[in-house]
Amino acid sequence: MDDWPIEELFDEDYLLFLTARQSEASDDADAALVAELLGDVAGTRVLDLGCGHGRIANRLAARGARVTGLDATRLFLDLARDEAARRGVDVDYVAGDMRALPWAWRFDAVVSWFTAFGYFDDAQNRAVLAEVHHVLRPGGRLLLELNHKDGLLPHWLPSSVVEVGGALQIDERTFDPLTGRAHARRTTVRDGRVRRAEFHVRMFGFTELRDWLLDAGFGSVAGYGGDGGPLTAESARMIVIATR
Repeated sequence: MDDWPIEELFDEDYLLFLTARQSEASDDADAALVAELLGDVAGTRVLDLGCGHGRIANRLAARGARVTGLDATRLFLDLARDEAARRGVDVDYVAGDMRALPWAWRFDAVVSWFTAFGYFDDAQNRAVLAEVHHVLRPGGRLLLELNHKDGLLPHWLPSSVVEVGGALQIDERTFDPLTGRAHARRTTVRDGRVRRAEFHVRMFGFTELRDWLLDAGFGSVAGYGGDGGPLTAESARMIVIATR
């Protein structure tokens, strides 16, 4: 096992800086793109894998999808449930590990958005894809949205500082070409306290991820840019659609 304590990354501090980068409009646009790529979602069973605080799941439910959201962070799930209640939508939020999904042949689609995939070692990341294949019905689709290595590395930033309301998030990054991992050391300064966490995320070009998905049993795999248009060498983000 090559685990790191995931709760050190996905917590109240992560949420503070994440929501500062997003808005109702950007969340609406993300959910609309998911719905466009899936087609008519009304009545379909959708799993939002790594659903976070429900920004995609709740909006898909408002479009008539029968949504389940799975996440390992209970704080995010509580926020997602509160937001679902505010919106008057019904989503089944489940605390769990994406490497061991508690369903079989249940979903018409699985959505993994905003680089929710790739935080484990290669064997475990592959296990996630096998689990997704197992929970999809025949003909079901996986939508993966994540960093695009080929477009991101030429513009690699070894460090960054983000300030939100006096709080600071300082990231120091390296990329290991032998493992395909981006390693990050994160320092958060907030309300007079300093917290540090280290994590890594697997980076993919399309062809490598396509081959992983085919190895997991998917029948076909297509790639797009982060906006749903053509994937190019300059695309910083990538959407991959794999069909069971």
